[in-house]
Amino acid sequence: MKFHTASFEEVLTHLSSTRNGLGETEAAQRLAQYGPNDIRRTHQISPLKIFLSQFNSFIVYILIAAVVISLVLQEYIDAGVIMGILIVNAVLGFFQEYRAEKAIESLKKMAALQATVIREDRKMRVDSSQIVPGDLIVFEAGDRIPADGRIIEQYLLEVMEASLTGESHPVAKDASPIEDTTTLGNMKNMVFGGTHVVNGSGRAVVVKTGMDSEMGKIAASIESVEDDVTPLQKNLDRLGRRLGILTVVICGVIVSFGVAKGGNLLEMIMVGVSLAVAAVPEGLPIVVTIALALGVKRMVGQNALVKRLPSVETLGCTTVICTDKTGTLTRNEMTVTRLYVNHEVMDVTGTGYIPVGEFFSSEKKIDPAAAALLLRIGALNNDAAVSENEGVIGDPTEACLLVSAAKAGLEKAVLEKTFPRVNEIPFDSERKRKSTVHRTEDGLVMYTKGAPDVILNLCSQIEIEGEVLPMTDGDRDEIDAAIQSFASEALRVLAFAYKPVGSDTAVDVSDESDLVFVGLQGMMDPPREEVKAAIQKCRTAGIRSVMITGDYALTAEAIAARLGIDGDAISGEQIEKMDDHMLANFVAETSIFARVNPEHKIRIVRALRKLGEVVAMTGDGVNDAPALKEADIGIAMGITGTDVTKETAEMVLLDDKYTSIVKAVEQGRAIYENIKKFVNYLLSSNLAEVLILFVAMMIGFQDASGAVVMPLLATQILWLNLITDGLPAIALGVDPVRKGVMEMPPRKPGEPVITQDMTVNIVLIAVLMAAAVLFLFHRFLPEGETVARTVAFTAIVVFEMARVTMIRTQYRLSVFSNLYLLGAIALSILLQMTVVYLPLMNRIFKTTPLAPHHWVYMGAATVGIFIIGMVAAKLVGRPNQ
Repeated sequence: MKFHTASFEEVLTHLSSTRNGLGETEAAQRLAQYGPNDIRRTHQISPLKIFLSQFNSFIVYILIAAVVISLVLQEYIDAGVIMGILIVNAVLGFFQEYRAEKAIESLKKMAALQATVIREDRKMRVDSSQIVPGDLIVFEAGDRIPADGRIIEQYLLEVMEASLTGESHPVAKDASPIEDTTTLGNMKNMVFGGTHVVNGSGRAVVVKTGMDSEMGKIAASIESVEDDVTPLQKNLDRLGRRLGILTVVICGVIVSFGVAKGGNLLEMIMVGVSLAVAAVPEGLPIVVTIALALGVKRMVGQNALVKRLPSVETLGCTTVICTDKTGTLTRNEMTVTRLYVNHEVMDVTGTGYIPVGEFFSSEKKIDPAAAALLLRIGALNNDAAVSENEGVIGDPTEACLLVSAAKAGLEKAVLEKTFPRVNEIPFDSERKRKSTVHRTEDGLVMYTKGAPDVILNLCSQIEIEGEVLPMTDGDRDEIDAAIQSFASEALRVLAFAYKPVGSDTAVDVSDESDLVFVGLQGMMDPPREEVKAAIQKCRTAGIRSVMITGDYALTAEAIAARLGIDGDAISGEQIEKMDDHMLANFVAETSIFARVNPEHKIRIVRALRKLGEVVAMTGDGVNDAPALKEADIGIAMGITGTDVTKETAEMVLLDDKYTSIVKAVEQGRAIYENIKKFVNYLLSSNLAEVLILFVAMMIGFQDASGAVVMPLLATQILWLNLITDGLPAIALGVDPVRKGVMEMPPRKPGEPVITQDMTVNIVLIAVLMAAAVLFLFHRFLPEGETVARTVAFTAIVVFEMARVTMIRTQYRLSVFSNLYLLGAIALSILLQMTVVYLPLMNRIFKTTPLAPHHWVYMGAATVGIFIIGMVAAKLVGRPNQ
């Protein structure tokens, strides 16, 4: 049944209920039938599952295989070192991700704990979880609605639905049937669970509870959206698979070749494991994790809290930012910005509920005394309150009228003592106005405010600069023009009038005639000051900004125009009529979506992603949560955002500023560049090690006794990969942001970490390093196997330190721009010196102290590699391209 189109009598009949409510027995039966009015989870968060997911990488699979083989061959040191690295990586990732995925628990907190119902013609308080379809609920100002219901009666009822629909001001409710609509904001005769009453009172028959309610549908949407892997995860997994295949092939060739030459099978398998260890960058998973974690720490300092590590990198390839309007692009604080009084338009400065601002006319500052009567009526015909501690109490629209008066020095508390209220005619949605009677020095006066067209029709006179004159057609035309001008700027307009009522305090609706028109106040939820510049920065970076709001199209277009978002709005009603293919065509060109429901937001995000866009979705209300989870990266507001939104999102803006998104994108791009740097560094080093072992096996180096010898041992390779490789790689993760990084278009999500230019660069440097090491090994082999191996082992360390400097030079970064890296290089060389010169380390790594002439040869080879590598890099392209 479409409850909003039916009369409440038909709804009561459909639900087998009456105005006296359900009986206790019937309520119990329905509770058993429909279940409690709770938000349920289909699956729970599992710490074990999060921990095990850290091992879900092809690189990790290869390393686990290497651990198993090492254990079988009783190479316990190798196995222990590799396993230790895997566990450290898993623990780091686990603690970063464990706090996420608690959105449904927060939805439960939003439900009212207690609710008033009518059962067997008696009012009673019950737990909201016990409410069932057919129950009659009773509510008043300050109450949270416990479930979705069809209103059967109301008195001045206004409900704030911003958290559900995104609409920034309270919605006046009515019990009458309405035409069919799918937009929640248009269902004036319905109330929805989780929203709250700001004015008036009412009764409704419950039609949906629990997971069937609109709040429940949002919870189900959050549950149904599957987590997707990030572009970085996809790229690293693809890289791992390719390395794995390469490793298996090389190991197979080496083992087969060695056995064919008469080598021992177990020895050849151990050589194969050494090759596997050399080929796979053991440090890559942990270096990526640490780099992302350091990036997260840096971003917190810029008011962006990232909850899931890989999401940092996702920011770098974001192409579209979908943002809610209310509270994200705007302040979510109604503010009077325009006045019309004495046939003159005034601008009012200041935003929000801080009573600080000035009055201007024709761009000249003026004394607000000319608008004193207009502002006084707005402050006295008012039931709201604004305090520093509690914020706004009552209707936000009335609250902004108090603030506009306070900017002119008219405080409500003082005015009420001077002009005490003695009677009133409350607002109702049919009259569209409200009147209050006040005692003044000139007797009793009725102040009236309401919809401009209604008030204007009730006025026969107009006050101009203190003089009351008959209202002419010219006056009406001018006022109409002002109303249309305000409305075209998406201002919500109220008209203000007064009328002396003699000595009798009793007034009724018939007294609301022959009023004296005073003026207009135009108000809006203003854009945040910093947002326009942030959107322009995003545009320069190749990122499109899309507004998605539950507000009206005219309002959305006006706010968008102020922020530099161009185009016409498409409404939720129009989206409802589109299939996915048609919607995809529209989202490719449209940047403003108005009057949308939560399910529309998900469809928009999904359509953008199908077009190949990488979508970031910002929001603060409960209605944003499913779309945040559907997006590639969800961004929640930390101050105004609901718990549901913050716990669903991958990133939380601690200061609620849109500019923090731009900074986060910049950091995301910088972090990805740093990841590319150390992937370049690690792979060129690892490939050099593979080539050294592979070519050495092909050549068949022999010692003085004729035995085959290898330039490197498995423990030495582990030392290289985990210590001397790892420290500089980690330091690369904190390289500063390169100038111009936000002047480039976003990279494509499918773009591999290793580009063609980077591949050529890696191979070239690896060949140079391998050739130099093999030359040195061959040159010093006559001095003994241990001496030659120590020279080869140490030469690789020296070459890798030079390689780090080469990579950063190709990214146009100065040597001293990263002191951590200089420290890492120094520490790596120091550690290698201990391996070469300490007797204990000599025994563990089978090394020997080197003489000065060994270092001369290594130094000359390093200079040659650096010069040839830099010249070649300029010829084949920089690795960062």
